[in-house]
Amino acid sequence: MAAAAPQLEELVDLEPFSPSLFLDLPPTPHGDDPNDDDLILPFISRMLMEDDIDDKFFYQFPDHPALLHAQQPYAQILDAPSDDTTTNSSDDSASATTNNTTNSAAAANASWPYDPVELSQLLQSPPRPVSDNHDADVGDTRSAPEDDKDLKLLFSAADNMEMLNMAFLKGREEANKLVPTNNTLFAGFDGASLLKTEPAVDEPTLMFGRSGGSGRGRKNRHGEEDDLEAETGRSSKLMVPPQEDTAAASEMFDEIMFNGYEVIMKGMEELRVAMDSEAEKKARNGGGAGRRAARAKAAVVDLHTLLIHCAQAVATSDRRSATELLKQIKQNSSARGDATQRLACCFAEGLEARLAGTGSQVYKSLVAKCTSTVDFLKAYKLFAAACCIKKVSFIFSNKTILDAVAGKRKLHIVDYGLSYGFQWPGLFKCLSEREGGPPEVRITGIDFPQPGFRPADQIEETGRRLSNCARQFGVPFRFQAIAAKWETVRREDLHLDREEEEEEEEEVLVVNCLHFLNALQDESVVVDSPSPRDMVLNNIRDMRPHVFVQCVVNGAYGAPFFLTRFRETLFFYSSQFDMLDATIPRDNDERLLIERDILGRWALNVIACEGADRVDRPETYKQWLVRNHRAGLTQLPLQPQVVELVRDKVKKLYHKDFVIDVDHNWLLQGWKGRILYAMSTWVADRDHKSLF
Repeated sequence: MAAAAPQLEELVDLEPFSPSLFLDLPPTPHGDDPNDDDLILPFISRMLMEDDIDDKFFYQFPDHPALLHAQQPYAQILDAPSDDTTTNSSDDSASATTNNTTNSAAAANASWPYDPVELSQLLQSPPRPVSDNHDADVGDTRSAPEDDKDLKLLFSAADNMEMLNMAFLKGREEANKLVPTNNTLFAGFDGASLLKTEPAVDEPTLMFGRSGGSGRGRKNRHGEEDDLEAETGRSSKLMVPPQEDTAAASEMFDEIMFNGYEVIMKGMEELRVAMDSEAEKKARNGGGAGRRAARAKAAVVDLHTLLIHCAQAVATSDRRSATELLKQIKQNSSARGDATQRLACCFAEGLEARLAGTGSQVYKSLVAKCTSTVDFLKAYKLFAAACCIKKVSFIFSNKTILDAVAGKRKLHIVDYGLSYGFQWPGLFKCLSEREGGPPEVRITGIDFPQPGFRPADQIEETGRRLSNCARQFGVPFRFQAIAAKWETVRREDLHLDREEEEEEEEEVLVVNCLHFLNALQDESVVVDSPSPRDMVLNNIRDMRPHVFVQCVVNGAYGAPFFLTRFRETLFFYSSQFDMLDATIPRDNDERLLIERDILGRWALNVIACEGADRVDRPETYKQWLVRNHRAGLTQLPLQPQVVELVRDKVKKLYHKDFVIDVDHNWLLQGWKGRILYAMSTWVADRDHKSLF
């Protein structure tokens, strides 16, 4: 499994994309800097280039004048055969057709005597005199003068406006049928009626290539509670419109396209310069009486102590004390202050929501408030340039996969929590340069289904981008998308090609999960059946992977008791905010987005939510060690070359307070002595007998 030092350097010190890979990008110079090891930025540029902003705009505004103008010639072509047929038809057939149409329209809605085709023709046609032939076609039910008078009134402007109003009201009525009201979901709620509903037995749709499936229709493996949840989800299902990107997408793409790969290291250098400038400014303005006053104020107001006292008041339902403490915290905190002030601002929102009993509603509203793709990519680039968390995880995982696939022809990666797939372009680059040619790669992306009618939309979009990227590198590639609850994905859903009898020809199966296992429910929520965490680990063991790469959030704030959980959450997020404060300037807007929309949202969920609504439930890496052994997984030793390489890179490129350590075959990442993340590799124990 060990590899030579040049192979390790090749993994990390990747060269930038060449014009032969992305022909639509200008040539970018191959820098001599050995730090050019990040392929995320060119991959993001591809994402921004492929954003179909115009299509999304017309999708949201179907009545836009530009779209109607473009559709008009085609509408005329479609209407032409109908007009010719009507003109050339006999009087009898025309009369019969008219009568049938009238009868069907009247049967459908007595107050709306025109079908959609007639309405569109009437609205688009100018007023014109009525011919005698038309009078004869209509029938003898009315006299000719009366019929002529009614038809003239029909084509008048007033009647056209009335029909428009009726069409608008009818459309609004139809749209309201799709929107669930507050009363239809739980009014007259009868739990037994829902629990008696037959469980869904359809397997999730598993599609290869650029498609995916939803796991909403899977077999019921958790009892009747899942039936109730599925019924509630179907009752509240709404159409989710695609996100609308702003003009910043094109500006960001232009910057990447014209500046090339040098932007990667340039971003890290800009952060260093900005932090040095901010430090010099503080040194010039920090002396004298102002500095002494700031120290006196800091000594009087201890925000950490105020937060803990406020949490105690909230836990004991002392609303008066909690309200007074929240008032003091808000007066001394700021979203653009130092690390402690920003932390207090986020935690105060969580305490306030818990005190009001609206934690779940506030968290759901934050989740529903989708961050635009452009803002997310900007924040991700900033975080990757300032912190080594993602980079170290990618290097560790990709190096493990490269060692596992050495000498093999097929590679199958099962990625729990695929997200945008930023990890895999670097792996494609290394595989394309492998001696003997790249292997056939298949990635199965597993993620939670999105709300709405397109639960696998994001996974499928990521699969299309990865397919294009692999094609540019010349790597044979297939993609499978599964949008389902993780614990419901079994071995048979993966369509594995390997057979245990064919050891020489089997495909290499790698299971990869970075930073997302803490979002699964544990035993404190699921009591009468195995927890989703144990089920996922047991399913991974049943897959018999060659290696399982696991990266977990090392936190002790998953405790069921509020005060204990709050203290541990305060310690964990204090390190996170202090890490950002030491590496990113305070006036950076992307930093505010990271703290407010990512860290702040997770902190609010831990503080203000309980039960199944509390999503983030981390455990320490030692707890995961016990859980993995109980599930039948055996830990693999760490490779000393990888550990040493990661340490050198972090020491050379990132802040001096980042910590890289090893404990019980776990590679640990932390900040100022506090361990925040842990990584290790595992294999299945073939002699283990499942307890489930």
